[in-house]
Amino acid sequence: MEKEQFYYDNKIVKMFLVATILWGVVGMLVGLLVAFLFIFPNYMEGISWLSFGRLRPLHTNAVIFAFVGNSIFMGIYYSMQRLLKTRMFSDTLSKIHFWGWQLIIVAAAITLPLGLTSSKEYAELEWPIDIAITLIWVVMGINMIGTILKRRQRHIYVAIWFYLATLITVAVLHIFNNLELPVSAFKSYSIYAGVQDALVQWWYGHNAVAFFLTTPVLGLMYYFVPKVANRPVYSYRLSIIHFWSLIFIYIWAGPHHLLYTALPEWAQNLGTVFSVMLIFPSWGGMINGLLTLRGAWDKVRENPVLKFFVVAITGYGMSTFEGPMLSFKTLNAIGHYTDWIVGHVHIGALAWNGFMAAGIIYWLAGKLWKTELYSTKLANVHFWLGTLGILFYALPLYVAGFTQAIMWKQFNPDGTLVYGNFLETVTQIMPMYMMRAFGGTLYLTGFILLAYNVIKTAQAGSTVEDELAEAAPLKKITSSRMAGEGFHSWLERRTILFAFLVVIAVAIGGAVEIIPLLTVDSNIPKITSVKPYTPLELEGRDIYIREGCNNCHSQMIRPFRSEVERYGEYSKAGEFVYDFPFLWGSKRTGPDVHRVGGKYNDNWHFNHMMDPRTTSPGSIMPQYPWLIEDDLDISKTVDKINAMVTLGVPYTQFELEKAVYLLKNQAGEIENNLRQDPEFVKNYGDAHIETKEIVAVIAYLQRLGTDIKVETTE
Repeated sequence: MEKEQFYYDNKIVKMFLVATILWGVVGMLVGLLVAFLFIFPNYMEGISWLSFGRLRPLHTNAVIFAFVGNSIFMGIYYSMQRLLKTRMFSDTLSKIHFWGWQLIIVAAAITLPLGLTSSKEYAELEWPIDIAITLIWVVMGINMIGTILKRRQRHIYVAIWFYLATLITVAVLHIFNNLELPVSAFKSYSIYAGVQDALVQWWYGHNAVAFFLTTPVLGLMYYFVPKVANRPVYSYRLSIIHFWSLIFIYIWAGPHHLLYTALPEWAQNLGTVFSVMLIFPSWGGMINGLLTLRGAWDKVRENPVLKFFVVAITGYGMSTFEGPMLSFKTLNAIGHYTDWIVGHVHIGALAWNGFMAAGIIYWLAGKLWKTELYSTKLANVHFWLGTLGILFYALPLYVAGFTQAIMWKQFNPDGTLVYGNFLETVTQIMPMYMMRAFGGTLYLTGFILLAYNVIKTAQAGSTVEDELAEAAPLKKITSSRMAGEGFHSWLERRTILFAFLVVIAVAIGGAVEIIPLLTVDSNIPKITSVKPYTPLELEGRDIYIREGCNNCHSQMIRPFRSEVERYGEYSKAGEFVYDFPFLWGSKRTGPDVHRVGGKYNDNWHFNHMMDPRTTSPGSIMPQYPWLIEDDLDISKTVDKINAMVTLGVPYTQFELEKAVYLLKNQAGEIENNLRQDPEFVKNYGDAHIETKEIVAVIAYLQRLGTDIKVETTE
């Protein structure tokens, strides 16, 4: 059959490669700034947009969606064309995808430091940007599906199975998690509240890791590892088992992030069961990747690209062993809310995602610019700096995590806590935070060497041009199975059916877990004493969200003796029915605040926000001087109350009509309380504190956990 000539689009691959390097440096640099804030909490003193609570989501979004996201698109655009023997469906759609994604990243880089956030982990961006993400994802999807449909290769290779699963599942996750009610241009409330919001968020959060940071990178592994090693994939049959079992099981595992919380027990148990099962397909993929290199270990020693791949796949195996282990309740009780989880996450991010991206970049640099890599020696230096960086980053955090868990749970013989002051734990793990910052510095240094190496390679090479290729056109054959053709081989020809089965596989788990929680009232028992937030408390909660306080403080007291003794009565599902969104948190850098209401007077909270060291010596919490400088914006208070009513919060007609009056009245009461302190009068005697943001924050903190009264026996 006569072959057709066509051109692969290498220019779009180069664009994503450059963006990957640029955003990789930016994302890791922000992460390093965040790491140093643990050691020097005041070095960004007074700069609101550089405070920890605002930089932390900027770091996670920059690394996940800017760095890893661009690296995934880089690999997909390069490999899809060659696996399908065709140019991408539309050059225009490719460019819209690229520039649209970069604009979304820039929008995130502007809005998150300004405190414009929904607070949902890995989904902090506000509703206009969420819509933009949806549109760009659709553009990418049309381009991918169009390319698959016009292919010259009859069967779709395993890498493309994973790309399809990513395309479909991320769309479902993004849409359902980000259903929100807009209040203004950059303010919205989740349509879910409390326990429901928590389950939907971690259904999304866990599967964002699964279907954005894992499945597409597995697809890249299945293409680039055999390509660089010049070896076939170890087992086609294992890849089939790996793919279908992984996408079916992964979607169920989200509730393991919520063990021992107010989530119904049945949902927690489902998450645990499927999380433990997850180790088998995950390790099947790791084994398939590593065994592809059988007989090629001499190449691994000589080729830095393969070195990056080996450590990346090993990191994937470690993370996907540790994740299921942490879903056992015994281990989860130790690890959750500690730095162990931060170490676990970064094994995946730095080793699996970071090293896979680095290996692919090094290999593509020579291919795109038609030359040899500028310096293999520098690439090897990067490899060792990065590997040491991973170890210095993660291992101290494992030590810190176990230290935190042990210290939090220790009791004296008389039944009191050995370490009653939370800060005693913080002081103990400061050396680990210093080692973490050192490890991050090593890793970033290695990545900067990669950037330099690629720039020099590009300068020595040729201009990136489209690549001439040829292949026979795809001959149309019957859609029925041919003699001797296996079922899966036949399925690979039926793209639409394949995609439909992927939808079914990933939809079952989410539906089984989420629908009952949204529709069956008995899952969340009502508590009659729980009332809606007052207008001032609602404004304070929004400021709490804006400043990212939930990044360091949880609002979920688990039913452990140590936590009840330290914080108060354990949290109940019915207490969160008016929390749009939920704020349970995932890490305790500071103590839990769910029962902080009434524990301290208003002056303590005022002084604590102005300078935490005055009330809590040794604290690493940043100062918030702008809360006393900035006036409380009440122009949207009525709109916010109306939005809450739309979401089902039972405000009375009087509360709706008199929202601003009630807000000002409560603010005045708090200022009167503050003026009981002579030091406050001395320092702020002439100030109208009742009009400042700090008063709203105090109102919200003083409300937390006070809706239920727990009787105690003497």
